[in-house]
Amino acid sequence: MEIKRKIYDRIVDWKEQSKGTKALLLEGARRIGKSTVAEEIGKNEYKSYILIDFNKASKKIREAFDEINNLDIFFQTLMLEYNTRLYQRESLIIFDEIQKFPKAREIIKYLVADGRYDYIETGSLISIKENVEDITIPSEERKIKMYPVDFEEYMDYIGEDILMEYIADCWEKKVPLDNKMHSKAMHFFKEYLLVGGMPQVLVSYMSNARSFDDADIEKRDILNLYRDDIKKSAKRYNSKVSAIFENIPAYLSTHEKRIVLSEIDANGRFDKYDEPLFWLDDSMICNLCYKCNDPSVGLSLNKNESYVKCYMGDTGLLVSLAFNENEITNQNLYKQILDGRLALNQGMLYENVISQMLVAKGRKLYFYSRYSEEKHRNDIEMDFLLSNESKTNYMINPIEVKFSKNYTTTSLLRFNELFGNRVDNRWIIHPKNLFVDEGIIKIPPYMLWIAL
Repeated sequence: MEIKRKIYDRIVDWKEQSKGTKALLLEGARRIGKSTVAEEIGKNEYKSYILIDFNKASKKIREAFDEINNLDIFFQTLMLEYNTRLYQRESLIIFDEIQKFPKAREIIKYLVADGRYDYIETGSLISIKENVEDITIPSEERKIKMYPVDFEEYMDYIGEDILMEYIADCWEKKVPLDNKMHSKAMHFFKEYLLVGGMPQVLVSYMSNARSFDDADIEKRDILNLYRDDIKKSAKRYNSKVSAIFENIPAYLSTHEKRIVLSEIDANGRFDKYDEPLFWLDDSMICNLCYKCNDPSVGLSLNKNESYVKCYMGDTGLLVSLAFNENEITNQNLYKQILDGRLALNQGMLYENVISQMLVAKGRKLYFYSRYSEEKHRNDIEMDFLLSNESKTNYMINPIEVKFSKNYTTTSLLRFNELFGNRVDNRWIIHPKNLFVDEGIIKIPPYMLWIAL
C-alpha cells in the first residue's frame, strides 16, 4: 500500500499553473520520499515520463548534456537510452539526485525555454547547495519544501482515516472526543511519535507486523546517511556540526532544551557556530527555534541567535538517536516507551514532534523565556510562539507543550499579563482531551495539525 502524500496535490497545482514555464525543485532532507512522489506524478499525470537518476546515469546520458545546443538530438538520446517516447506537453522528465550532476540544473533554463516537456528536480537539499558554486542558478524554477510524513498522512496509511475525520469534526464543533476514541487517537499518536515519518521506516514497520525492531534498523541507516552527509558536505566545520547533531537528545533532555556550546566546546561562542547551525537548518535534518526577546513588536525582529533550540526534523529519528549507545533499540524497549513504563524524557519527544508539525505548516520557530533574578530560574517559558502574520493587526499565539496530565498554567498566565494586548489565542497541548478553560485552548497533540 502506498503512502498518500499531500505534496502530490501541490505538484499537480504546479503542473496546471506553470504550464511548462517553470521547472519544479523538490527540496528536502534525505529519505523523505522526493523521488517516489515525483515518479508517481510521472505515472499518473503524464502520458509518459523519464527518470534520470544521476547516481546511475550512463556516460552517454551525461555526455548528452554537452549537446544542449541541439535539443532535438538531446531528447532523441534520452528516448533511445530509456526506451521511452516523449510527447510534447504530455511528458515529464525527472532529474533525480541532481546534486550529483550540477550541469543538469544549469541547463534547466534552456529546457524550460524550449517548452516541450515538464521538469522536476529532486535531490539532497544541502548537497544541491554545496554543488552550485560554479553554475548559474536557474530563475525558471519553482521550489517546494517537502517534509516527513505527517500524522494525518500516517493515519491514512494505517487505515485510520475515519478516526481523523472524527477528530476534525470534533475540532470544528469544539467538543471533546469520546473517551475511548481519545485513548485510541493518543495511542496512534504515540506510535507515530516513536516510528516517525520517514516513508521507508513506515513501510518496514507496517509490512513487518508493526515491528519496532525493523523500523529502528531503517532509522539507524538514515542517521548514518546523515552522518555521512555531514562528513562530506559540511567541509570546513564538520566536527562542529557533528558535535551539535550527536548532542541533540542531550540538549532536549535538559529543562531549557537550548544548545549550550560550553558542553561541547570549552571556548565555544555562537559567532563561531553560526555556520554549523545554519548548515543543519538548511539540510532540513534539524529545525532551529530561536528565542524572541520581545514578542510584542514582532518575532523575527527580536530574534536572539545566541539562544537557540535544535529539534530533529523527524521525531522517530530522535528516538533512535537518543538510544545511540544501543546497536538496536529493541521491540520491548519501544513498547515500554509506548506504554509509559520507561523513565524517558517524554517532554523532549512531545516538544520535538510539535516543532515538526509547525515547520511542516510553514511556520518559523520561536520561543520565549524570562529569567527571574529573585528565583534564580526562568519564571516564564513559552515553548513556541506563532504570529498571525498580519501587518496591520499583529497578534501572537503562545503555545505550551505538556506531556503530563498534571500541570499548571502559571507561565502562560504570566505571559498574558506581560503581552496580553498582543495575545490572540493561548494554547496548551496536552495528553488530555479537548477543552477550553478560561480562554485557554487545551488540545491533544493529534489535533494540532487540524487546528493550525
